[in-house]
Amino acid sequence: MRHTFSLLAFALLPTALAAQSPAAVQRAVESITPEDVRRRIAIIADDSMQGRDTPSPGLEKTAAYIAGEFRRLGLKPAGDTGSFIQRYALDRVQFVAESSAAFVHGGGDLTLAYGKDFAFAETMFENGDYAGALVVVSGPLSGPVSDTAALAGKMLVLAGGPRNRAERQRVLGWRPAGVVVPSGVPDSVWTQLVARSARPQLRDPSRRVGPPVVLAVRTATVQSLLARFGVDLGAQQAAETFAVQPLADAQLHVHGRIRVIERNSAPNVVGILEGSDPRLKDEYVVYSAHMDHVGVGRALNGDSIYNGADDDASGTIAVVETAEAFSLLRPRPKRSIVFLTVSGEEKGLWGSAYFADHAPMPAANIVANLNIDMIGRNWKDTIVVIGKEHSDLGATLNRVAAAHPELNMQPIDDIWPQENFYFRSDHYNFARKGVPILFFFSGTHADYHRPGDSVDKIDAEKESRIVKLVFYLGLEVANAAARPTWNPDSYKRIVTGQD
Repeated sequence: MRHTFSLLAFALLPTALAAQSPAAVQRAVESITPEDVRRRIAIIADDSMQGRDTPSPGLEKTAAYIAGEFRRLGLKPAGDTGSFIQRYALDRVQFVAESSAAFVHGGGDLTLAYGKDFAFAETMFENGDYAGALVVVSGPLSGPVSDTAALAGKMLVLAGGPRNRAERQRVLGWRPAGVVVPSGVPDSVWTQLVARSARPQLRDPSRRVGPPVVLAVRTATVQSLLARFGVDLGAQQAAETFAVQPLADAQLHVHGRIRVIERNSAPNVVGILEGSDPRLKDEYVVYSAHMDHVGVGRALNGDSIYNGADDDASGTIAVVETAEAFSLLRPRPKRSIVFLTVSGEEKGLWGSAYFADHAPMPAANIVANLNIDMIGRNWKDTIVVIGKEHSDLGATLNRVAAAHPELNMQPIDDIWPQENFYFRSDHYNFARKGVPILFFFSGTHADYHRPGDSVDKIDAEKESRIVKLVFYLGLEVANAAARPTWNPDSYKRIVTGQD
C-alpha cells in the first residue's frame, strides 16, 4: 500500500517540477535567430537614440523599449513601484575653483594652489575641510596590508597608483581622509585636465559622498613636498613591495568646495521569470548587459553619433533574446531568472553598482551572474569568457559547449589579462558581492567608442549562436541541484580583498 501511494504521489506532482523536454528546449532555442538579433540591435543602435548616453532622452527611450519587451514576454516587473524601471539618482556638480585650496603644515608650511599645483580628481565630496596626517604609500597597492587602521583618517600619497579599478576600490576601503595621486603629465596636458575638471560633471551615484577627497598633484610639487622630509618620490615609485611611511608631524588640509548644478536620474530595466521549484525559485540567475553608450561626440567622417551597436547593443539584445527564449519554456526552470539591462557602465559601472546594492532580492540569493558585453563582432567560432577560472561555472560552461557542437562556438579563457577586463564591466559589481560570474566578451576593435560601431558591421549569425550557448548555460545553472561555487583562492582575493 505504501509503495502504491508513493507512485501515486509521484504521478500527481506538479508538472512544473519536471525537467523541460528536449523538444521544449529546442522550441525555445529556435526563437533566437540572426534576423531577430539584427532587428532589435537596429532599434536601440539607431541614430534616433543619439548614442544612449547616461543620462539622455535616447537612454530613456531605450529603457522604455526594453521594458516593453519584458512586459510582452510576461516577465514580472522588478523595478520601482511595480514597474520594470529601477532609477538611481545623478547629480551634475562643479568644483568652485576660487574657494578651493590645500595647505601642508609641518616641515615648513606649504600652500598648494588649485589649478597650478593640484586639481580634484573626483567629485565625491561635499563642501568642507578635510585634514589628516600625511602618509606615503609605496609599492603595489594590491600587496598585503597588515594594519589598515593605520591608514584610516590619513592623507595618503600614493606613489605608484592606483593602476586599476580593484586597487582604487581597495584604497577607498582603507577609509582615508584624502588621497594624493602624483601626476607627471606635460604642462599642456595638465592645463587641459584642469580646464576639463572645471566643467560640470556627473557624480558617481554608486559611491557614498564624503571622505576621501582625491587630489591629482603635479609630480614636481609632490617631489618638493616629500624632499622636505628626506623622502625620494622616485624611489617610492620604484618600490616593489608595499610599504607605509608616515611623514613626521606633517598634515595636509584641503578646503574643498563644490556646487550642485543639476539633479537627475538614470534607469536600469529589471524583469524576472519566476522559477518553478517551490524551494529553488527564491534563488536567482542574473543575465546582465549595459544598454548605455557614449552619446554624441567628435565627428569622424561626418558622423557624430556613437551608436554602440556592438558596445553594447549586442549584449543588451542578447539579454532580451534570452528572456524571450526562457519565456517560451514549459515548464519554467527551477530557479528564477533575472533579466537586467543597466546604464552608466561607460561612466563607471554605475547602474550595476546601484542594482547590486539595491537588488529586489538578497545578494546571497543570486547564484550566478552571466554578463554580456560586445559579442557582435570579431571571431566566428570563438567567445572569450572572462572569469572561468574563478568558479565551477567555467567547468559547467565547458560541459555545456561540448554538449552542443552544432553551435560551433568555443568558449576560451581571458586572452588579455593585462587589460584587467575582469574589473571593467558590470559583472564586477556582482563578484564583489560574492556572486560567481562569467563575462562573455568578443574583444574590442577599430570602431570601439567611435561612430563606426554601427549595425551594418554586426555579425548577427555569430551572435545568435553565442546567445544560444548562454541560454543553454543559464538553463543548466537554473536547474542544477547545487548552486555554483567559487574557487577558494579567487573568493579570498576578489571578494574579501585578501592575498
